Amino acid sequence: TVASLDALVIAGGPDVEPVRYGADRDPRTGPPAATRDAWELALIEAALTAGIPLLGICRGMQLLNVAVGGTLVQHIDGHAETPGVFGHHPVKPVPGTLYASAVPEETSVPTFHHQCVDRLGAGLTVSAWAEDGTPEAIELPSADWVLGVQWHPEMGEDLRVMRALVEAATKAR
Repeated sequence: TVASLDALVIAGGPDVEPVRYGADRDPRTGPPAATRDAWELALIEAALTAGIPLLGICRGMQLLNVAVGGTLVQHIDGHAETPGVFGHHPVKPVPGTLYASAVPEETSVPTFHHQCVDRLGAGLTVSAWAEDGTPEAIELPSADWVLGVQWHPEMGEDLRVMRALVEAATKAR
């Protein structure tokens, strides 16, 4: 199925089950979504194998990290202000990265998450940071176009990340 796609987006959603990255469950971690975890991890693996452009959004970024052996912080404060309401905070791109090629300057992003990357998975690099040191974007430099963002670009007005994905998908054909 994935081989027939021009690109793949893994969207936000429930917390990743801690067993997926060898951790005990924190009491603040949401209920498991084991079937969704398995399905989306398989999609990520297939996209990486096929060289299809991949964008992970929030949970999708966390799953990308877990898929290549990384771990997550199960709870952080300050990135989800009010339940059910997106907040905003600035992210600063790392020069020379895929993300910085799309968004070269610090920008405010719509955010709603309480988990984040802890230990980076194999081959990944951080391509944007929050002011508090939270990794806000990760990428796989060895791939043609693999990016994960901790925020929700679909909830904001800045379309550059989505445009970059579309351009990568067009070139991959």
